[in-house]
Amino acid sequence: MTTTTMTDTATTNFNDPLLGSNFKGYPRTQPPRLRSEVGAAGWNVLAGDLPLPLAILKREALEHNLAWMQSRVREWGIDLAPHGKTTMSPQLFQRQLDAGAWGLTFATVTQLAVGVAAGARRTLIANQVVSDEDLAGIQMLLSANAGLRVVFLVDSIAQLALIEDWARRHPASVPFEVMIEIGVEGGRTGCRTHDEAIAVASALRTSSAAKLVGIESYEGLNATGSTEADAAFAKALMDRIEAVARHCDAHQLFEADEVLVSAGGSAIFDLVAGRLKPALNSPVRGLLRSGCYVTHDHGFYKRMVNVVDERMGCGCGEGLTPAMEVWANVQSRPEPGLAILSVGKRDISFDMSMPIPIGRAARGALQPHAVPESWRVTALNDQHAYLRWDAADEALAPKVGDRVGLGISHPCTTFDKWHWMPVVENDYRVTDAVVIHF
Repeated sequence: MTTTTMTDTATTNFNDPLLGSNFKGYPRTQPPRLRSEVGAAGWNVLAGDLPLPLAILKREALEHNLAWMQSRVREWGIDLAPHGKTTMSPQLFQRQLDAGAWGLTFATVTQLAVGVAAGARRTLIANQVVSDEDLAGIQMLLSANAGLRVVFLVDSIAQLALIEDWARRHPASVPFEVMIEIGVEGGRTGCRTHDEAIAVASALRTSSAAKLVGIESYEGLNATGSTEADAAFAKALMDRIEAVARHCDAHQLFEADEVLVSAGGSAIFDLVAGRLKPALNSPVRGLLRSGCYVTHDHGFYKRMVNVVDERMGCGCGEGLTPAMEVWANVQSRPEPGLAILSVGKRDISFDMSMPIPIGRAARGALQPHAVPESWRVTALNDQHAYLRWDAADEALAPKVGDRVGLGISHPCTTFDKWHWMPVVENDYRVTDAVVIHF
């Protein structure tokens, strides 16, 4: 007889939860289903089987993006540790790991716990950990999960002092693995000077609470889309990383079988990828942390990665493809040149730019069509979007009851507005689903 334990049940519920009409986007007329059963329900988004607004993921684009990025890092001779905070989806984490990712990256210990529950065993926290609760949380995860590795960032002796104070009060704890972060003036975290980084590295070498295993930075906030400016910035930053790594290597400040060198957002990752394996006496593992590649977008990252494609040349093949869309109803035509859509700030990202109209489907139509270039979303309320167009396109204006598909700019802040998303084929048949843990 097979016995199901409480742990087994919790794992099942986490990976394959019961979805129902208490989840935004799930049809109220349908019974609850396990996530794994959604694909067999026979739903089609454009047939009206699910309520709008609805965020969806396109399966073929997802699979293309996973393979494309994994192929790039393989060509560059480095590894991928994609940032999990982009999606916070166990199913997408598993797809990334299955595609060949070395591990996963997170920003907080809470996010880390979701990744560990999803099966990640090599993990980075691309952030400083300072609180007793978070330090204790890491130790609990290490103790409860055989083979788990957690590496986080350190950028000051003050932070190290907090880690050492916690360790003194918890003598049974194992030393934390850390990387020194290299920062930029006016930016976020990270050591601002070479001497500051070396001072932190030297202090770590004498500490029993933490051990230095690598060097890290993040270049994405300074990306402009201009190759000349971005290449110069990336080179200067990677020169600093390499100088610190060489010093630590020469003075035996690393305490690891291999040194981790990590960088890479989703905008100019090609400009840092080639510098993630500096020549040291120790073996080096270069880790790229791009996260948004898995869904890409129709806005900011599309613009930035178009420039990446140009730099890499035609030989790299087809680039990343937008895999996320948000569909909404046209619910009102209150005045000329304006339609109100049933989607707003609670449903779609707007932090980098307004949503981008990419398709329309009349009520009852099962195939979307392109929209006029003048269509644009000019504003969002909590639950409404303002769609406008030029007078010359009035004959092509949307009608009440039409459906409008929207592309997004910055996938992270659309994911965190949903607890699940259907995965669809190119004809909008639902064949799978993912859950999201924000």
